[in-house]
Amino acid sequence: MPAWKMSSETSNSSTPNLPAWQLFVLAGLIGATLVVFVSRGQPPAAIILLSLVIFAAAATGAAALRTLLPFVGGRDVLSVPIVAGRARAAIEREKTLVLRSIKELEFDHAMGKVSDQDFADMGLRLRTRAAGLLRQLDAGTAYSTQIEQELAKRLAAAGVDTTAVRESRFCSQCGAPALASAKFCGQCGHKLETA
Repeated sequence: MPAWKMSSETSNSSTPNLPAWQLFVLAGLIGATLVVFVSRGQPPAAIILLSLVIFAAAATGAAALRTLLPFVGGRDVLSVPIVAGRARAAIEREKTLVLRSIKELEFDHAMGKVSDQDFADMGLRLRTRAAGLLRQLDAGTAYSTQIEQELAKRLAAAGVDTTAVRESRFCSQCGAPALASAKFCGQCGHKLETA
């Protein structure tokens, strides 16, 4: 196997779920196919009209599902998965919007446009969302550690000396690798021992 191909260990083993709208399109196609087989001998205009009615019913079903699913807590089912390379940028954008919303809410509360109860409810939701986004962004730093470890492995296999570029230091608190010039751990903030 060529070296540039992805191994099964690094590839994503989970298969993506079929979005709900694709199921309705599939049902519409199957229904239209059944109409064509059942209505043999009918004029073509009638067959086309029946097929269009079935597709309209499938579109109505997809729209009803998309409308009603958030009411039963299934909002995440319809969300489009983000490509891994763009996930951090999308989370950063959402974090910026949430923080801006918090500032606007505080301004509106100070101006008397929002009641104390609404301010407390909306503020709690926005701050909870912002904290979740910050946790996601912090969890993404583990990828850089994995990349550095993989790079070090490949450089060592190629016989390249990496000691001149980076000294191996690890945090005594969490075990995360740290730069030679770092005074605090990038993961947990613990003060690093000086060598």
